[in-house]
Amino acid sequence: MNKALDETLSLEVAESIKSKPNQPFVNAYKAALAKEKAKYVQGFLVVAEKPYQPIEHSWIELEDASGNERVIRIIDPTFPHLHKQPQSLWYFAAQSLSIKQLKAVIEESKEDYPEDDPLPIYGGTPYEYYGDVMLGGQEYLAAYQAAEAKCRELKEFNANKN
Repeated sequence: MNKALDETLSLEVAESIKSKPNQPFVNAYKAALAKEKAKYVQGFLVVAEKPYQPIEHSWIELEDASGNERVIRIIDPTFPHLHKQPQSLWYFAAQSLSIKQLKAVIEESKEDYPEDDPLPIYGGTPYEYYGDVMLGGQEYLAAYQAAEAKCRELKEFNANKN
């Protein structure tokens, strides 16, 4: 399965939902509601520059079936605010929710915890830890570790270039 950032659609969606900087979860939520058959995805973003740290992030994905190959397009409504080239970004998904699942979780969160922001969504317990921060389940830990590995690879690669 192939996944790639769709820069053009990311820019179009960002404009249509009036995305805001530093709000990847809200931007992805609005984008998921605006794009038919989208999946809301939370995970980590890695940028090919210092400090080489995974960034908790959210985006949407659209699946295209062309022939035998399944292609998943990443639509990042926060992309215009990142000011980065698409080839310098890597996305590591921890969880994916359909629109129906997303709406249900948001509604439940608003009912159960009206004073708290319902985004990001971490799923059910038991939670795993990375560093000093508690996250979602095992899939979050796996995505974080994969993003960390990419950060180490980029750091080594760029250190060897100099």
